[in-house]
Amino acid sequence: MKPIRVALLGCGTVGTEVVRLLTDQADDLTQRIGAPVELVGIAVRRPNKHREVPEHLLTTDAEALVKSDDVDVIVEVIGGIDPTRGLLLEALQRGKSVVTANKALLAEHGPDLFEAADASGADLYFEAAVAGAIPLLRPLRESLAGDRITRVMGIVNGTTNFILSAMDATGAGYSETLEEASRLGYAEADPTADVDGFDAASKAAILASLAFHTRVTASDVYREGIRAVSAADIAAAKGLGRTVKLLAICERVTSPSGQESVAVRVHPAMIPRTHPLASVNGAFNAVFVEADAAGEMMFYGQGAGGAPTASAVVGDLVAVARNMVASGHGPRESAYAALSAQPMGNTPTRYHISLDVADKPGVLSQVAAVFAEHDVSIAAVRQEGRVEDASLVIVTHAATDAALRSTVDKIGGLPVVRDVVSVMRVEGEE
Repeated sequence: MKPIRVALLGCGTVGTEVVRLLTDQADDLTQRIGAPVELVGIAVRRPNKHREVPEHLLTTDAEALVKSDDVDVIVEVIGGIDPTRGLLLEALQRGKSVVTANKALLAEHGPDLFEAADASGADLYFEAAVAGAIPLLRPLRESLAGDRITRVMGIVNGTTNFILSAMDATGAGYSETLEEASRLGYAEADPTADVDGFDAASKAAILASLAFHTRVTASDVYREGIRAVSAADIAAAKGLGRTVKLLAICERVTSPSGQESVAVRVHPAMIPRTHPLASVNGAFNAVFVEADAAGEMMFYGQGAGGAPTASAVVGDLVAVARNMVASGHGPRESAYAALSAQPMGNTPTRYHISLDVADKPGVLSQVAAVFAEHDVSIAAVRQEGRVEDASLVIVTHAATDAALRSTVDKIGGLPVVRDVVSVMRVEGEE
């Protein structure tokens, strides 16, 4: 067979590892695919920064590489929206298959890319976009295609999981733990995308799109980060036999009238220490999937890093190359369900609420009256301390998030409540 000619866009941490894998495993890849893989060009911004790569492969003209008739497959590890979106659309429109790790682009413009791929018959693979080395998207897209997935819940950001795990282990606060994560290389110089939940929200949109056969974009995802998580929150979770994780939660929900929709959210939550996700620590990722026939499954592994992510990228490249050798193509976009996105306010959640209260008779009855007024049921209540240190901790049963928010807002205005110290959602068994 003639070689499968590949162009690489970007050669940073992940791209360098992709080049290494293609070089070190060249003979094995040829046997697995049925044809050799030939790297014909690498687009970078500063060629002099890539001395580990053969100089004749480097170019600063990514567009020319995409348009070249000598390229069959484009592998993109640049990241970002522009100019990447235009480059990948150009490649797909020309019938070149694309392998990408770009979660932000897929979450914002996935439909455009899928439509271009469908129109030309090209493949679009993106396993590395959500959970690094963890085989997750292909099982959702292919292995579970005969099942009905009802829920996907997971830890999909290594930086925030490292921070929360360290806070749980040491009792330290958020700011000092973030500094430690930066020192160890787990957090970027600007950690906004991670700690404010943008990265996880993009991944949640991709997961929901595949799981529920519906186009879900990042704007459909409710998002909260971990900046407000305190050492007191972690300690409170421990007291309840729980731990705090930043979760991406994608659910198929049914209204009282029988109308189905999807609820997609990213936020910190307390989960039982007995839950499989509770033991996922450090920079590791894990995703818990529930399906009607298959039941409960968990996918676990390294969710980031150059070599783990490159493993998923090269795995996609092998799949694309095999399709080319067999004169076929991979799965197309499945968005037939076209379910609407449920607003966060209508989504059932549970809250853990910590209140600084006056130590006087009738406090609990006044607080309980507000819960009853908003039709929110209390699952557990605990009062701690006396006088100036008096506090009230309440855990609710499930209610709409809007009702819970309204309840907290009104409680904060009660004369007997000095401060709403913290509010955190609770997931898992009641």
